[in-house]
Amino acid sequence: MTERKRFVLTAGLGCVVLILILAAVALPFLLVPMQVRRIIAEQGLVRTPATEIPGAEVTQQVIPTFTPPPEDVEPRPTLSAAELPGLDSGVLAALYEQSNPGVVNIQVFVERGGLSGQGAGSGFVLDDEGHVVTNNHVVAGAQQITVIFYNGMEAEAEIVGTDDDSDLAVIKVDTLVEGARPLLVGDSGRVKVGQWVVAIGNPFSLGGSMSLGIVSAIGRSIPSGVARFNIPEAIQTDAAINPGNSGGPLLNLKGEVIGVNAQIASSGAGTNAGVGFAIPSNIVRRVVPVLIESGSYQWPWLGVEGTDLNLVLQEANDLEVQQGAYIDAVVSDGPADRAGLQGSSGTKQMDGFDVPVGGDVVVEADGGPVTSFDDLLAVVASRNPGDTLGLTILRDGERQQVTVTLGVRPSSVVP
Repeated sequence: MTERKRFVLTAGLGCVVLILILAAVALPFLLVPMQVRRIIAEQGLVRTPATEIPGAEVTQQVIPTFTPPPEDVEPRPTLSAAELPGLDSGVLAALYEQSNPGVVNIQVFVERGGLSGQGAGSGFVLDDEGHVVTNNHVVAGAQQITVIFYNGMEAEAEIVGTDDDSDLAVIKVDTLVEGARPLLVGDSGRVKVGQWVVAIGNPFSLGGSMSLGIVSAIGRSIPSGVARFNIPEAIQTDAAINPGNSGGPLLNLKGEVIGVNAQIASSGAGTNAGVGFAIPSNIVRRVVPVLIESGSYQWPWLGVEGTDLNLVLQEANDLEVQQGAYIDAVVSDGPADRAGLQGSSGTKQMDGFDVPVGGDVVVEADGGPVTSFDDLLAVVASRNPGDTLGLTILRDGERQQVTVTLGVRPSSVVP
């Protein structure tokens, strides 16, 4: 019961487990005319208790351990469809030669429930000190981690930090092999739908594999896979991402990491169906330096559940607007509750379905427009615990101003 937007998709874990097989489950959408989907926005769970005490003083800062791209440099124009043959013959080959030395395969040994097995994933070199970024679900529970470099050389790695909520982890090897080079982490805020991207990784344990596609959507919210909180601003791509690609980079044509491949949508076979998701690089830039510094990351928390405002909710609540973040429930004694935000007070029959009514609708956050619940999640996620957030809400059709002091995501939430 926090700010996670419930939408149904199959979380492709992307790591091949040879003995302990985790079956990818397809969760079909239930499409019912005029039915309001109640989407729970739960953001943050399962972390070290010492860092998860709500209301604790927070001094966490992002530590710049890697160099971001220059802000004053305009992104290079992407190639048009007419230029695709040029990609095949030259540009892609050069991109692979430039980037592949920074991509690694990850083999893990796990032991659960008295059984042992192996898993595989991908990652990329972050810096010359040997830090490697991957998915949390790739290394979670691993007793032994082996990094395999582009030239086949292997090295043992240890976990430096993990974050369930963003599904990110940092591991470290003592020494990089000759020729291995860090990849530049780019700005996912510049990513546009239609831009060419490539994924390099270890699908089905086939190391050094590259696939080409486009950015098919941006701004998605995806489940973290372990924690109850969604990852905002995820990048959707049709570049082939399969089991084993998890943790590997999604690159633009300049060789910048714009995302970390994490999930696929599947019809149940557990293989690519043309819809994959990557954790945006701006979350990597925010979380990873803190994981290196302290081993964990504290996320801000609003303490609500809700959904996008839509036509049905608009009509049931007699609103003049059709866009915004509808608050269905507020966690008792959470930040939103203490600020006076209100959830649904009841329901109204619309075409035979119960539609929630009486909840606040957030239409602005710190002066910026909020057109969906995803927008609200993204704004909250971009802040730190202890920050104040100014919200413009509609209550009973009237605009009001509310100021919320964000808390720390608790380890458990009581509705």
